[in-house]
Amino acid sequence: MKTSDIIIIALAVLILNAGITLVLINQKETKSPTSTTTIVDPSLNQRHNEITAAVQLVEPAVVSVNVTKTQLIRPGFGFSIFDFFGDIPIQREVVSIGSGIIYDENGYIITNAHVIEGASEIKVVLPDKREFIAKVVGVDNTYDIAKLKIDGNNFPYAKLGTAKELLIGEWAIALGNPYGFMMSDPKPSVSVGVISALNRSFQPQNGHRYTNMIQTDAAINPGNSGGPLVNVKGEVIGINTFIVSGTGDNIGIGFAIPIDRVKAIMKIL
Repeated sequence: MKTSDIIIIALAVLILNAGITLVLINQKETKSPTSTTTIVDPSLNQRHNEITAAVQLVEPAVVSVNVTKTQLIRPGFGFSIFDFFGDIPIQREVVSIGSGIIYDENGYIITNAHVIEGASEIKVVLPDKREFIAKVVGVDNTYDIAKLKIDGNNFPYAKLGTAKELLIGEWAIALGNPYGFMMSDPKPSVSVGVISALNRSFQPQNGHRYTNMIQTDAAINPGNSGGPLVNVKGEVIGINTFIVSGTGDNIGIGFAIPIDRVKAIMKIL
């Protein structure tokens, strides 16, 4: 082989090696951390999270509990003919609203005993706008729990979890119908907070015993009573029952009956 041929081959090899080296360098530079990170479009992905997933699971089973009560009132006219014969009580119907949760496909519902106290009629409204007259299956006034039944089957229902392993600071989701009379939409309202404390106990209130309650700062307002407190798995961990407030509205101190106690009561009602 001629010397000139050897030189040409050697130059070709050097040029080829240089080209390969440049390609490898360029590839290394383009594989920076920014180029390998998958960019998430917030509008498509980040909006859906554990909380929205839990709400989607439970929302169809959250009901409005509309209660009609008959009350006797005295006219209070002041001086009138009634003063000669004594005040004659007048009957009037009063409607109040609470919340409940369907926990069985056959239409069994959990709510608070105080929600249905004195009811002459109980109408349950589902988020899909179906309405049913509910029957009272049983009431535990001591622990403020009531069991209702609506006729039918294949109802949407929520899974009852446990409150035994709750962590202070974990997410808590409250669903219900606060101020439901002001709205024509039967779908529940959702509020989100955390488990603020556990095992809170109180002196008896109106004959009800509230012991070992779950405290949450998820907003609970009038009308939320009887609705579910839910974890991020979509499991019911408590039944929202009352708030502590000087004004009667939410100030971030709400309490729920642990679902383990509720499940035990449901078995015997």
